[in-house]
Amino acid sequence: MPTVQNLQGYENAYSEPRFWHKARRSAAAAGRQVLEKALWLYYGAQNPDTPKWARRVIYGALGYFVLPLDAIPDLAPLVGYTDDLGVMAAALGVVALHIDAGVREQARLRLQDWFGTADAVRRPG
Repeated sequence: MPTVQNLQGYENAYSEPRFWHKARRSAAAAGRQVLEKALWLYYGAQNPDTPKWARRVIYGALGYFVLPLDAIPDLAPLVGYTDDLGVMAAALGVVALHIDAGVREQARLRLQDWFGTADAVRRPG
């Protein structure tokens, strides 16, 4: 599994059409948690205030996400997206200051479109 330091090799694999294709195709299998992180990164990269260095980290992580061949094949039940989640979590740790409330809200709305509301789970009673 790559580290944040060597995500550059995956940066060229990223493209917006590849991202949306993978996100839509894998929504059910990857689950809300993986897609939430992917969308935070995606919308963070779209934010004009995100510096170039942070975008490079983001594009590297998203490039790893969209590639069909990675450390743990995405088709493997239950564990197929754990490496993708690990890479995205590491990238988020590096660029966290650029994932603001607006970015998280964009991701929440997209996830709500795909999965329905999670309010019943997150807000008891």
